[in-house]
Amino acid sequence: MLRLLFGFLVTCFLLLPARAAEPQYAIFAGGCFWCVESDFDAVPGVLETISGYAGGKSANPTYEDYAKGGHREVVRVKFDPDRVSYAELVGVLFRTTDPTDGDGQFCDRGFAYTTAIHALNERQAMDAKAEKIKAEAELGRPIVTPVEGAAKFWPAEEYHQDFGKRNPIRYWYYRNGCGRNRTVEKLWGDRAYAGVDH
Repeated sequence: MLRLLFGFLVTCFLLLPARAAEPQYAIFAGGCFWCVESDFDAVPGVLETISGYAGGKSANPTYEDYAKGGHREVVRVKFDPDRVSYAELVGVLFRTTDPTDGDGQFCDRGFAYTTAIHALNERQAMDAKAEKIKAEAELGRPIVTPVEGAAKFWPAEEYHQDFGKRNPIRYWYYRNGCGRNRTVEKLWGDRAYAGVDH
């Protein structure tokens, strides 16, 4: 009788649904945050994206002064690690930007528009560095995107959030006029936008 009861309890335990992993976060800089946000929104497993500023010394940066404070435009990505790994997200960052350009991205020039990865822990840093080595091997040239430590994230103003969804025509003209897609496709070929469901 005890054996039957034990067997029943073990079977019930095995039939319990697996506990879902807690959502995780990543912070990436890839030039214009409207475009980075739009690209990551199209990645399966990404739960939320928020445009913002990070990496500088000033507190409470705004769109008018973030560059003076040493910040970059960044996007904070909330993701489900059961559906997409941090390493895969780093790969998406590389293949949706020009990580060989250390002076900005596309038509946007200056430090505020440079690429960067803000690793939030040691595991993220290790994964980001490994993905950087892989991407350099694929391209056959150096990737200048730095892997930096955690930085305070400051959300951008509300009118910047989901800009591509709320202002599709203006967003399309900006992205096309800036040459983002053309440059990425020329650099990466058929690997451009890998992992993005556009």
